Amino acid sequence: MSLPVVLGNAAALERWRMAGKGKLGFVPTMGALHAGHLSLVRRARQENARVLVSIFVNPTQFGPKEDFKRYPRDLNGDRALLAAVPGTAVYAPSVDEVYPEGFATTVKVGGALGERLEAEWRPGHFEGVATVVARLFALAKADAAYFGLKDYQQFLVIRRMALDLGLPVKVRACETVREADGLALSSRNRYLDPRQRDLAAALSAALREVKRLAARGERSVSRLEKAGRRALGRVKGLKIQYFAVADAASLEPLRRLDGKAVALTACLLGKTRLIDNMRLGNA
Repeated sequence: MSLPVVLGNAAALERWRMAGKGKLGFVPTMGALHAGHLSLVRRARQENARVLVSIFVNPTQFGPKEDFKRYPRDLNGDRALLAAVPGTAVYAPSVDEVYPEGFATTVKVGGALGERLEAEWRPGHFEGVATVVARLFALAKADAAYFGLKDYQQFLVIRRMALDLGLPVKVRACETVREADGLALSSRNRYLDPRQRDLAAALSAALREVKRLAARGERSVSRLEKAGRRALGRVKGLKIQYFAVADAASLEPLRRLDGKAVALTACLLGKTRLIDNMRLGNA
């Protein structure tokens, strides 16, 4: 298997795009790829003639105390993984390429999508995400873009942004890929030591417990949220930032579980921040 070509700037990307035929699928990433990313690429390849994977650690979505400098970077390893999917190219631009001199635009999604949960704990994060994805959409000129639902709120923000701005790209959702014990695959899992890795499965276990309670007829959101926090609270060393049940489409708070909903959580395990979610009922 040959390694995918690396496109380092917009001119090279445009030449590659123009040289091919058929629909183009796009998978934006920050690299440190794993089987979850590869599932997105495979889905994109099934639905398109070619796939472009961007690898760009976006500085504008990291807060001042977050892990931008230590975020894992492994372009050679990423290319080796992507070699399993023919017809794939890598766009790996520099910061100056994505944000050229004079760049002064920020994209902000309002409402609960851009202001609750992750946005409360990571101020400015979704402005950075929406801005870089809008910029990458403009560069890639793809027919469809693929995002994992592990970052559920991020997916909703990007879908809303693309719809509101009338961007000519279809935003596709792909199911979360999990380890055998339920842990959602994430590049940040690399930070966990063996003991922490075992404890991290508590996030999906708590979400499954809430999903079971909802399936058995529990409709009180406050009781569901308490059950989730209680399950997480039993794990020593796990610091809960939030556990919430919200409307599956808008992320507005709910009092009762009468429609489509999603349970979402974020926790700290040592210095590593983990997030996960699970849709409830028929969401």
